[in-house]
Amino acid sequence: MASPAETRTPVRSRASIAARTLRTDRWWVPPLLTTLGLATFVIYAGIRSFMRTGYWDAEYHYLTPFYSPCLSDSCLPGSAHFGTPIGELPGFIPLAFLSLPFLLGFRLTCYYYRKAYYRSIWFSPPACAVAEPHAKYTGETRLPLIVQNAHRYFFYVAFLITLINTYDAIVAFRGGFGLGNLILVGNVVLLWCYTLSCHSCRHVTGGRLKHFSKNPVRYWIWTQVSRLNTRHMQFAWLTLGTLVLTDLYVWLVSTDVISDLRFIN
Repeated sequence: MASPAETRTPVRSRASIAARTLRTDRWWVPPLLTTLGLATFVIYAGIRSFMRTGYWDAEYHYLTPFYSPCLSDSCLPGSAHFGTPIGELPGFIPLAFLSLPFLLGFRLTCYYYRKAYYRSIWFSPPACAVAEPHAKYTGETRLPLIVQNAHRYFFYVAFLITLINTYDAIVAFRGGFGLGNLILVGNVVLLWCYTLSCHSCRHVTGGRLKHFSKNPVRYWIWTQVSRLNTRHMQFAWLTLGTLVLTDLYVWLVSTDVISDLRFIN
């Protein structure tokens, strides 16, 4: 009778392929487009966050989300919806310095964005059947990727900031009703869809439940969040676009480059 060692399937080494990949399609297009899309948003948002102009329209009460909440004495009169508990800020500090780092952290640690920039920027891997340039893989156990584990905490702050953005959109109706109001509200609705479709939100609503039947309310909420979660990727990209559109519209209206289309004054 043959021993176990004799009947074991022979171990074969990996195929030795000199080429980085044998793929003949344009596999590099999706990572490239993702990099360009994310880079465009980061550059635009970064520049706008430091400009300190065109972020508040006093006539129609439009406040861009890139400057919300504005809590400094450096804020234009009327733009500080929650007062100014902070004094003057030097020019190298964004007026929304309390919210922007958390929103950036929320986006960077988002499960969809991890997939997007792991492939397009971190090259881990850049595409299926394409070797990654890293010598070894340590996952999210070391810097800088270990920060990804803080996603659930960024979610709590992002939820609060979305509430603030909602308040900003409501305050804008004090100036009447115009196209800018529709843009602000549309942006907030999509921000809620993105925030609530987050995987951390699913865990908050339905995590650690052993019996859904004993928690019908939480189960119903969890099912609704789960439905949104299937479109988390779409909401992630849509909100980047609506954030830029909202900011650009407020910028152009507040600087009198264009006139707001008014429905009710």
